[in-house]
Amino acid sequence: MKICPECHTEYENNIDICPKDNTILNDENQSTVSTPETVLNNTAETPKSSTVNTNSAAKASSTLPKALAVLAVLLALGIGLVVWKTKFAGHHDESLNRVSKEDMQLLLKDANPMQLKSIGSSPEQKKKVAESLKQLLAVASQARKEGIAEDPNVKRELESIRSLITASIYDKKINEGKAEMPPFSFITEDQVKEFWGEAQAEPSGLSKYFGGGDKRRHETEFQQFLDSKIALAREAGKFPADKQLTEEEIKQAKDDYAKIKIYEEEATAKKGELGEEFNRELELQVKLQQAQFLASRYAQKTLTEKIKVSDEDIKNYIASHPEFDTKEQRAKAEQVLSRAKSGEDFGKLAKEFSEDPGSRDKGGLYEDVAVNSGFDKNFEGAALALEPGQITENLVETPFGFHIIKLEKKGEGKDPKGEPTQTYNVRHILIGTTITDPDNPSARPMPISAKVKSQLEEEKQKQVLDEIVKNNPVEVAEDFTIPEPTEEQMQQMMKQQQQQMQMQGMPPGGMPSDEEEEEVEEDAPKGKTPPKPQPKKK
Repeated sequence: MKICPECHTEYENNIDICPKDNTILNDENQSTVSTPETVLNNTAETPKSSTVNTNSAAKASSTLPKALAVLAVLLALGIGLVVWKTKFAGHHDESLNRVSKEDMQLLLKDANPMQLKSIGSSPEQKKKVAESLKQLLAVASQARKEGIAEDPNVKRELESIRSLITASIYDKKINEGKAEMPPFSFITEDQVKEFWGEAQAEPSGLSKYFGGGDKRRHETEFQQFLDSKIALAREAGKFPADKQLTEEEIKQAKDDYAKIKIYEEEATAKKGELGEEFNRELELQVKLQQAQFLASRYAQKTLTEKIKVSDEDIKNYIASHPEFDTKEQRAKAEQVLSRAKSGEDFGKLAKEFSEDPGSRDKGGLYEDVAVNSGFDKNFEGAALALEPGQITENLVETPFGFHIIKLEKKGEGKDPKGEPTQTYNVRHILIGTTITDPDNPSARPMPISAKVKSQLEEEKQKQVLDEIVKNNPVEVAEDFTIPEPTEEQMQQMMKQQQQQMQMQGMPPGGMPSDEEEEEVEEDAPKGKTPPKPQPKKK
């Protein structure tokens, strides 16, 4: 899910701009740092036709720490992905330690107009984009210092990024003014066959780029490319060790690879014809995307470990901050427990006192709960230790608060996979200890331990990133000009947003009213924050 930082409305992941206030949406999970799953769309997934996707940077941003994730604003702007010769023309250092005002404007020239409007209307957001870019480039520089770029698979991925971006920008350049088509659509089947050295009736003209001895080299380089992709995907946990690509998947990957290399070779051969601005944008974007990849690898390999917070850290912080004291809630729960044990109707007590909206109106009842189906382990362990009709002797504490539990019955059922398992019916009364973030009062309440963990991680993250930026000086201009979107561009984007919303079941005018929303049961004992109601599907 994504959240609007202004109105705090939630949207599905495929929506980028809040229709209410045109604000760029944030990933719901950006408040904490988790182990990155992947860095490039093409690295983490089986090679398919999406290999030529030029928006992988935006997808990769979700693997970065919160401070770096803001870069998605820049990398998701719809700018192509390619490579740049600046004042450092002829210097092949792949690092990027200076982004000028002109560079920023070059990156923004083809940006999403609604995102441009959002950035342009907020000096703070504009500054944030520049600061996040500075942090990302510094982290990438640190990754190089620590040898991450020397890994053979990483080296090949950096080369693949250059190839993909070069081909993508060149494809866009030579097809300007033509009907919009999928990437590389104008490369013919005969050209692909000639790349692989296959016989054909008429030469396509590629011979000036590829000689007759290229077939073996192309086959070898493709196999290295594929092996590297698979290795990185397996390392990221996205490609099982025992899985093998099908013939169809390999064929598709070969086709994509050939198209990328064909346009890369053409673009390289025509570099002098394409103009200074094209080559400058090309090199800039290659280095930017390579930095994104290296920063994500560094987050995965090093940064995540550096900012981990232990249970002991959380416990000590809570103990030293009186505002997190839960004595009052415990005392209330003890009183309710005493009344339940004295024989008062458990269901009535639950309706009166329980703070679990998922079961309160049902007298605290959860029915046919499969063992190991997601309920908090302390809660489930205490429930299963009872005999039907029994109430826990003492309060049961979970991250959500204090529970008074009564087991109704045990039975047999099936788990989500259809396998036989033990089930149980249970009632509980929850006296909650969750808190609401004072900086975001519209957000859902969260356990104290989760709030403290997030806060401590952010503090550690800031310390680590500040140190990295200090040790890897990067200059990013903040005085760049935001292009002014035309009325026609805004109308086109609004139309696309309405189409996105309609696909999500929302009316064209925006989010439905409260009366139109359907209620969703919220399971407080399940070890997760209860979800907010979602819009009805039309």
